[in-house]
Amino acid sequence: MVELDDERLDAVFHALADGTRRTMLQLLAQGDCSVGELGAPFHMSFAGASKHVKTLERAGLVSRTVLGRAHVCRLEPAALVTAEAWLRHYEGFWNTHLDALAKELRRDTSGK
Repeated sequence: MVELDDERLDAVFHALADGTRRTMLQLLAQGDCSVGELGAPFHMSFAGASKHVKTLERAGLVSRTVLGRAHVCRLEPAALVTAEAWLRHYEGFWNTHLDALAKELRRDTSGK
C-alpha cells in the first residue's frame, strides 16, 4: 500500500513539476478540453500535447475519452489528495518549528 502511494505521489509531483502541465490542469479546471485545445496555447503539435496529457494521466490527474477522432480530457482532482496530505504533514512540521523559532527570537530580543 505504501509503495503504491509513493508511486502515485511521485507521479503527481512529476506531473506538477512542469509549467505546461500545470497550465493544462488550469484549463481543465474550467471544463473538459480536447488534447488539441490543451496544446493550442503553447503552439504545440497534437503529439507534443498528448505526451503531456499521458504524464497527467499516469499521475491520475486527468482522464481521457476518445470520441471518434477527438481525445477529450477531464480533470480528476481526487488524485491530488495524496499530495495534499503529504504537504499538510510538512506544513504542520514547519509551522511548529517556525513558531518555536519566533518564540526564541522574541525571548532573545526581550533580554530574558
